[in-house]
Amino acid sequence: MLKVAVATLGCKVNHYESAGIIEKLEAEGISVVPFTSPADVYIVNTCTVTAKTDFQSRQLVRRAHRTNPSARIIVTGCYAQTAPQELAALPGVSMIAGTGMKEKLPGIIQNITDEKQRIDVSDIGLKRIFSDLPVTRFPEQTRAYLKIQDGCNAFCSYCIIPYARGRSRSLPQEDVIRQIQGLTEAGYREIILTGIHLGEYGHDLPSPTTLLNLLREIEHHTGLERLRISSINPTEISDDMIDHITNSKIICRHLHISLQSGDDTILKLMRRHYDSDLFSVLVEKLQAAIPEIAIGTDVITGFPGEGEKEFQNTVKFIESLRLAYLHIFPYSQRPGTAASSFPDQVMKSVSKERASVLRDTSNRKRIGFNSGFTGKRLSVLVEGSRDKETGYIKGFSDNYVPVIIPGGDMSLANHIVQVTGDHMIKEKVVGRIEADGRRTD
Repeated sequence: MLKVAVATLGCKVNHYESAGIIEKLEAEGISVVPFTSPADVYIVNTCTVTAKTDFQSRQLVRRAHRTNPSARIIVTGCYAQTAPQELAALPGVSMIAGTGMKEKLPGIIQNITDEKQRIDVSDIGLKRIFSDLPVTRFPEQTRAYLKIQDGCNAFCSYCIIPYARGRSRSLPQEDVIRQIQGLTEAGYREIILTGIHLGEYGHDLPSPTTLLNLLREIEHHTGLERLRISSINPTEISDDMIDHITNSKIICRHLHISLQSGDDTILKLMRRHYDSDLFSVLVEKLQAAIPEIAIGTDVITGFPGEGEKEFQNTVKFIESLRLAYLHIFPYSQRPGTAASSFPDQVMKSVSKERASVLRDTSNRKRIGFNSGFTGKRLSVLVEGSRDKETGYIKGFSDNYVPVIIPGGDMSLANHIVQVTGDHMIKEKVVGRIEADGRRTD
């Protein structure tokens, strides 16, 4: 039996697509083995959002070649799309497959015997059809993901992703509903909608629609218990969407809203179409409408032109907001993007120092937000593995609070239980299941 190993770097969309490739391979009778094992074919699904992920992608290719020098190595993903020749120069690489080729890989693998290297990278900017690699199961996960959108039309000055993923493309609404119904019937209680530019969902479809309309349809036409929305831009959260989330019975009280900088000059240089005032007003609106909502955000440090004054503006702005957590990224110069040629490039060491400052801020905000739920009731989806530090069963509340439960047993995995927070261990809430809070349906 042909043995294939898959390694993935990068975002949730990349991991979803790898899961789709694996599921299709197994359906065709191909054995999928760990990436550390000898295999006949290795697939490396790359990321190119930073120079670090480029390096990690190359390291995975080299690791595969060391594990089995005679194996075929297929490199796909965003780095393969934007820099195929760099990857083609690595030892053992048999094929470079652009992002538009991922859905074809399961069919290609069985015929990849030619000694001649193949580079199959087309102009992704011309692709207009959504590539669907449906995933029906997520081993060892209680939450399911569903990719409903791909590509990006924004062309922020720092971002290579539009060149790697192409224009925005959406999964038709009827297919979204059908796949959610299938995942729900398979036992998944929570589904996370994901995409590259999620707020652009539906604009490209023959009968254009919006993310808000899709959310309404999911609520009306599926039996899903929990729906979580992944990263979204602040300009894409309208008052109508806030009203819908407020009144929804299934949408989780958790939004990840991209910020990138708290300084308006830097936001303009980044080509972000909002300012700090819009962001802060949105956060206030959400918190007024949806009590105890968890709001997280992304921030880039060391963008060209970010001096100490601009960085301190970002620090002060973030300190002024009631956020649940931050994701911090030092700026990475990406060839081909507008910002790569901007003056006043910031030293990497300075970017890293600033990132460290904001990670400390994030830790304080995370602990501060989570500690607010001691003595309060939380609805927790129990996961299928135990907390490594305590051995307790664990899960996340609908508003993204990590909860560990002493005395609980694994029969509660994939059930939603009502828990009262008791105290904190680090950033986790230690809770007890209420007498009427055990769900066994």
